Amino acid sequence: MEKYPTLKNAPITEALIDIRVKLPSSVDVNRIDFIHELIREQYPVKQEQKVSEFKLEPKAEVIVKSSEAKMHGYRYITTDKKQIVQTRLDGFTFSRLQPYITWNQLRDEAYRLWKMYADITSPELIYRVAVRYINNLNIPMPIGDFGEYLTAPPIVPEKLPQGISSFFSRIVLPKPSINSFAIIAQALETIIDTSKSLPIILDIDAIHHNPDGLTEKDTWNKLENLRNFKNEIFFNSITKKLQELYK
Repeated sequence: MEKYPTLKNAPITEALIDIRVKLPSSVDVNRIDFIHELIREQYPVKQEQKVSEFKLEPKAEVIVKSSEAKMHGYRYITTDKKQIVQTRLDGFTFSRLQPYITWNQLRDEAYRLWKMYADITSPELIYRVAVRYINNLNIPMPIGDFGEYLTAPPIVPEKLPQGISSFFSRIVLPKPSINSFAIIAQALETIIDTSKSLPIILDIDAIHHNPDGLTEKDTWNKLENLRNFKNEIFFNSITKKLQELYK
């Protein structure tokens, strides 16, 4: 496995670990909320999460109809709003916002909170795990060529005007060796102030899905694999010139 450098000023705006599960039918949102008594001191802010169900009615004038929103889980947030844990009827998510910490710290806190969630809910099946990193590359202006910073920059046909005010690209990249895939998105919102840096988003969502289920040990081994896959994508998506800005 190739080793990549540690960036002291990593452009990560959000990093998360996500685990999707099937819970016993006896588990409801009230039981899920038991976790808050255990983490209230570190995560005092609680928010409800609700979902709406949609159904198609092709013969009607309005073809999409939503039901009343139902309770689906909770978000618990630290006072500084840097860390968020979601406990839901379909799974668990732990997020760290900017400034980023380290992978070991992210993983260990996610594991600590996951154990509480798992002990309270007793999942019947773990069927999907993911690691997602959202980066704001903030490329300095002026810029003559996106290729100075991105290894897969947006390409405009040669005979067209070459200025770009916004772009979006999305690819799904399989990694057969770990039976996983990643969704990679690059985006630049419409430029308002060209005197400042360009806020280019590099969003990497590395995912493993197994409908037959994962053991807890396999779950955390897969998350390590996905994190390495994420690193492979990130460092092969930016140039050495851009990398130097974050060291």
